[in-house]
Amino acid sequence: MTERPGAGERRRRRQGARGDGTTIRQDNQAPFKQPHLMMPPAHYVSADAVEAIHTTSLTILKEIGVDFIHPEAREILIKAGADVDPDSDRVRFDPDMIMGAMATAPATFTLHARNPAHNLTIGGDALSFCAIASPPNCSDMDDGRRTGNHADYRKFLKLINHYNIIHQCGGYPVEPVDIHASIRHLVALQDMVTLTDKVPHAYSLGPERIRDGMEIVRIARGVSDAEFDREPSMMSIINTNSPLKLDTPMLGGIIELSRRNQLVVITPFTLSGAMAPITIAGALAQQNAEALAGMAFTQMVNPGAPVAYGGFTSNVDMKSGAPAFGTPEYMKAAIVGGQLARRYNVPYRSSNVCAANTVDAQAAYETVFSLWGAVTGGVNILMHGAGWLEGGLCASFEKFILDVELLQMVARFLEPLDVGDPALALDAVREVGPGGHFFGAAHTQERYRDAFYAPILSDWRNFESWRDAGKPETWQKANQVFKDVLASSEEPPMDPAIREELDAFVARRTEEGGAPTDF
Repeated sequence: MTERPGAGERRRRRQGARGDGTTIRQDNQAPFKQPHLMMPPAHYVSADAVEAIHTTSLTILKEIGVDFIHPEAREILIKAGADVDPDSDRVRFDPDMIMGAMATAPATFTLHARNPAHNLTIGGDALSFCAIASPPNCSDMDDGRRTGNHADYRKFLKLINHYNIIHQCGGYPVEPVDIHASIRHLVALQDMVTLTDKVPHAYSLGPERIRDGMEIVRIARGVSDAEFDREPSMMSIINTNSPLKLDTPMLGGIIELSRRNQLVVITPFTLSGAMAPITIAGALAQQNAEALAGMAFTQMVNPGAPVAYGGFTSNVDMKSGAPAFGTPEYMKAAIVGGQLARRYNVPYRSSNVCAANTVDAQAAYETVFSLWGAVTGGVNILMHGAGWLEGGLCASFEKFILDVELLQMVARFLEPLDVGDPALALDAVREVGPGGHFFGAAHTQERYRDAFYAPILSDWRNFESWRDAGKPETWQKANQVFKDVLASSEEPPMDPAIREELDAFVARRTEEGGAPTDF
């Protein structure tokens, strides 16, 4: 059959043909690839100031201490030489003990996904973007704000799997509260490893849940226990109970995960003026003390276990007590947090957050401020990268798409600038000469598909053509985009034998009652 003139070009346009012969998806995605920070991370404070924070945090650990509310954890600490109060949960640390433990923490490592193409480098100049995690509510334009549920949880997972710029699951993108708490982790993690093939996350809410989570991830990867223990394949965020406390579920998670060489991200939740001193310097000193206590403990459990420094310091609205995000104080803390993580030569986690209650200008500028503070601070693991609203109380489908746009723009920004001879375009300037234009130049025609970032949502038409197209607002476009993605989403392939083993494990643990709900 003879193809009509021009049909091949039209087909290539529909398929997203690139000048190098490869293709991109119709929603303008680049292939799955981790961005890398192309310039040195920002230094908001001097090296002397970093040392002052470091020294203050060691003083806190030595003189005040941290409560470890877990008997086995205290036994591990006693064997390691910590000063454990026999009449309380209080533990104090000699500075040399802390720094000796930190010396075994790896600077970089690989997180292994069930699809090896989605393996991640954690540390160095590599960035990894996660979606939102843990909100109890979700929202969209069609059905409004609602309590988190299983159906919406699965929808977010499909979006996570679809978008290449989301590199890993950072937790439940919305809490599926319609599933009973005793088996929620089984159902949610089964969904996470079947609806996505990216690195998963399991919550450290007691030993039973984290053991179940590790077994689900091991089965999904199709590896032996020994291989799972050699290859970090998941992560868990460990939040301290600021100020200066680690509770039973979190410590149990550290012990189980670190023993099996899985990634633990120690993240103090230090809001200045509430759970930490009102000054950012004081809050950072407390954050650092709590982070050091948790990170050193992972190395006491298993020297060399992967661990990351989590920064989440921000301020609060002193009138209401509500957390504030995307503020100048948040940006300062994010950048200095990165400086502290590099002081200990461990990967750094920060977040992309806002306090806005809807998808509006506040959501946009607070998100950009948070994102820029994290990226310039040298973040390696960006939590809550897409979908965060209401200070973390709501996952928004439209905000998810807006944030995907932002993350894709950041990734494009971090690509190195080509200043070779073809890119300098001297021949094109010769061809056009004074007073012409470059639209029709051969140099332009050969490169226009890849010359600039291709937006999902940005509308660069003039007013008249925008008006004639029906004046769609950005979040209206985002609403349509996420629904189009869900309508065409496909489950990533999984070996039938692995799926059978996974289903059998979840069914058995569900029949056994899952995990206890009293912590």
